[in-house]
Amino acid sequence: MAARVCKVPDIPAGALLTTAEMAEADRLTIGLGISAEALMEAAGARVAEAIHRRWPPGMVAVLCGPGGNGGDGFVVARLLADRGWTVRLASLLPIASLRGATAHHAHLWSLTGAGTHGVEPLSAFVLDGAVLVVDALFGAGLSRGLDVPVRDVLLAARARNIPIVSIDVPSGVSGDDGVDLGAVPADLTVTFFRKKPGHLLQPGRALCGMLEVADIGIPDGVLDVVGPAAWENTPSLWHRQFPKLTATGHKYSRGHALIWGGFPMTGAARLAARAAARVGAGLVTLAVPEQAFPIYAANCLSIMVTPIDGSAALERVLADPRLSGLLAGPGAGHSAQMRSRVLTLLRAARPMVLDADVFALFRDAGPELFAAITAPCVMTPHEGEFSRVFDATGSKLARARQAARTSGAVIVLKGSDTVIAAPDGRAAINANAPPSLATAGAGDVLAGMVTGLLAQGMPAFEAACAAVWLHGGAAAGFGPGLIAEDLPERLPAVLRDLDLYISGGHA
Repeated sequence: MAARVCKVPDIPAGALLTTAEMAEADRLTIGLGISAEALMEAAGARVAEAIHRRWPPGMVAVLCGPGGNGGDGFVVARLLADRGWTVRLASLLPIASLRGATAHHAHLWSLTGAGTHGVEPLSAFVLDGAVLVVDALFGAGLSRGLDVPVRDVLLAARARNIPIVSIDVPSGVSGDDGVDLGAVPADLTVTFFRKKPGHLLQPGRALCGMLEVADIGIPDGVLDVVGPAAWENTPSLWHRQFPKLTATGHKYSRGHALIWGGFPMTGAARLAARAAARVGAGLVTLAVPEQAFPIYAANCLSIMVTPIDGSAALERVLADPRLSGLLAGPGAGHSAQMRSRVLTLLRAARPMVLDADVFALFRDAGPELFAAITAPCVMTPHEGEFSRVFDATGSKLARARQAARTSGAVIVLKGSDTVIAAPDGRAAINANAPPSLATAGAGDVLAGMVTGLLAQGMPAFEAACAAVWLHGGAAAGFGPGLIAEDLPERLPAVLRDLDLYISGGHA
């Protein structure tokens, strides 16, 4: 009896599937009565269509591996031949050694006129005269290094400047974590149904080139059974929790963020404070050492500044029940006094962001820091800061998830492929950040944005995801020449576009 799969309305768009989850989606689809051969035919057809849209017919070298990826390649070869391409096909294994749906499509290839020219062994000779290479050797499930003979053929194609189209992932990219197992960069990668984490995590993302996700007939309802726990970070993941302005709202209902301002490094906290205000917090206060008060006060207008002359003064400020989001770290310094202040802020049990100098303050003292977390908390380390407090071994996604479980905080592990991980195992990978974000102070702005959203009552995981996405959008909208000061000023335009997107029902 065919499997029953229910339609799922509540799984956000942009789900990322591990190789095991994708295999389960295939299995469920076959249980619905769609054969493995039909799925493979659809996959090969989508790749052939993607090629035909981009390149005029010529000579193509199709390189086929022993598994399902190779089967897709046999379909691509047959369909491109039908469209007038001259096809040379090389296989790692003789056709007689293939099994299942792959053997079926290899047989169909052998029956075509093009297929009568035979199947060549894999070597660089198959590239002679080719204007395009189709890499159908290994898919996302490869867990070992790419064999040298296979890699040499792909390197030869790259050396000859022949464009490479990869099926699923470039051979040698791990689909679950983007690890490079000897891959050669592709110009175009066509994958199916949903992206995998390795399509977004570096270096896999860079190795994929242009990425196209194709529909091959797998119903969305299988996601209900598969139960993905990772997503590409887009508004569909968090827009329902995003703060909305109301006619009856006032500045206190929009949240009050408190940011610790360091000294003598005063710029970082000011950047964070402006970002918190721009993202919608109704009030933002900088709590600063007494000797720094004139510097902050002279440079802040809508941002309030309050001097703190000791721990008792900080506790008096924290006694205000209207404070709804806290931030410590940007420009905070590495003193024992600052370490004590971080713990005092955590004892206030308000939603909080920990960034920058906090990770140096608690170097090799993670358990003490984690024990002090009793309210929603977001940590925003870059890789160097992460390694001061957490185990830095393993893939980026696995490390972020483990850090979240260990600390009880949402982890924003920054980079060109920022990972946001929650203690319950949910994770998102961000893909909209341009290279221009690699500039001093950009992380302080991000920390302020997360704080501003927490202060408005947004849940920690969703607030972190939204801030990361808005941060990337602000940078992309500005273009070249970006410096950190530009980011808060770009936020209104990104927020306006987000509001139109959500109100239009697209998220």
